[in-house]
Formats: sequence, structure tokens, C-alpha cells
Amino acid sequence: MCKYLLKALCGLLMLINCSLAAGRYTFSVVPQFGPDHLHQEWQPVLQRISHDTGIVLELKLAAGYTQFDAILNKGSADFAYVNPYQALRARPRQGYVPLLKDRKPLVGILLARKDSRFKSVQDLNGQAIAFPAPNAFGASILLRAHLSGRMGLQFTPRYLGTHSNVFLHLARNEVGAGGSVLAAFDDEQAEVRGQLHIIYQTPEVASHPIVAHPRVPLKDRNAIVQAFMSLAQDEAGRALLKEIRFSNPVPALYEKDYLPLDALKLQKYDAEEKN
Repeated sequence: MCKYLLKALCGLLMLINCSLAAGRYTFSVVPQFGPDHLHQEWQPVLQRISHDTGIVLELKLAAGYTQFDAILNKGSADFAYVNPYQALRARPRQGYVPLLKDRKPLVGILLARKDSRFKSVQDLNGQAIAFPAPNAFGASILLRAHLSGRMGLQFTPRYLGTHSNVFLHLARNEVGAGGSVLAAFDDEQAEVRGQLHIIYQTPEVASHPIVAHPRVPLKDRNAIVQAFMSLAQDEAGRALLKEIRFSNPVPALYEKDYLPLDALKLQKYDAEEKN
């Protein structure tokens, strides 16, 4: 019996090693938008990267932030596009290594309708404010930390799932104000964006990185890094990068770019840490 179990275990290990040797990995994306939206944006990018490197990247999308955080906590994703706070947490938990970020920094924004009576942060004291999700970083955690922790604003959060939902609820006058990030707002349809204006911006922080689990061999990590950076060198590649708001990929460093976020004590605004 032990002999058969040993053979089965060896076979399983061989399958795992063959899978890694073949260069086939999963790639997950933080759910800033709905799955259909993300698939439309990211699938062509990953197809191009797979073609250029010979490394197959299989897109695995989560239904929402809770499921995505669970994927990171378990280390299920080989590669992932994560927000800065997820990069901070994922390093000590699973060892995820930041590879690339967009050169353009991340900025959280607070929006209201242009015809709204809410013209400043102080006007929103005691009001309801919409956010994509409790653990959306720039649009929720970072923004709430500034509004509540640094400015003393009292408000009731409403979580609507995605940035697009926040914009639509604002445009329909269903909420008084909403949180997002500058890159997502710039990417919104002009007819919706034209009805809204920014009443507050957070200080800049390093943008969302692409991270890799430490089980991915260094040579494959490096190949993926070079392939993403090479996309910026041709017209078709630049168009793909623009779709995912990653127009100027540059190397990311955990200690320089994401570890400093620990000083902000963002755990207080982390829904997962409270559970």
C-alpha cells in the first residue's frame, strides 16, 4: 500500500513540475469593474503576452473583492493585478512579489454632481457616501482614511460593487457623493463623466502593481516583466496597455512603493481585518 501511495505522490509531483515547466499560470485581476468588463480589457493583453513569451497566462476573475482577497490570501493566483494595499498585505501572507506598476501614481477622488449642493468635503458631514467596495484601495480604504481619520468627517458608507456603479448612482442623483480613483474616472463614458466633478483628491501613492507568487520561477517572472514593458514600444501594444490603464509600465519595489503604506495604519479601514 505504501508503495502505491509513494508512486501516486511522485506522479502528482511530476504533474505539478511539468505544469510549472510548461509555463502555464493563472492571472487574477482586482475587480474594480464587473467580470465582463475586465475580461474584455485584460484577455487581449494576456493573449499578447502569452504569444510573445510562450508562457500561457489564464485569466481567472473573481466575482467581487471578497472572493479576490480570498484568492490572494490562499495564494491561489500565480500572477495578479492588485491594489497597493493588497500588495502590502499579500507580501507577508503569501510572499507575493511586486513586478510592475504604472508610472502614473494612484489618486483617490471624491465626486459629486456638478449641480449638487455638495461643493466641499465639509458639506458632506452626516451624509451617505458611495464607494465601490470596503476594500477597494484608492476609492475606499485610502479615501475613508483621509475623510474620517484626517479630516474628521462623519458619514455613512454605501458600497455599490464597482466604480461604474458609483458613477451611475451619482449621475442618477441616487447618492450625494462617491469615491473612485482618478484613472477610473478618466476612463468613464464622457456623458456620465460630464455630469460630475471632483471635490477632493488624496495625496499620490504608488499605483496598482502586477505581482507574482514566489512559486513562479524567476526566469518566467522576468519574461513577463519584459513582455509588458515591450508592449509600450509598439502601437498595438500601447493600445492594449491603455485599455487596462497601465500605459507606462515600470519596475515596482515592495520596500519603496508599498511598505510605506504601513505607516498609514490602514487596518482600521480594512473590512477583512474587522471580521
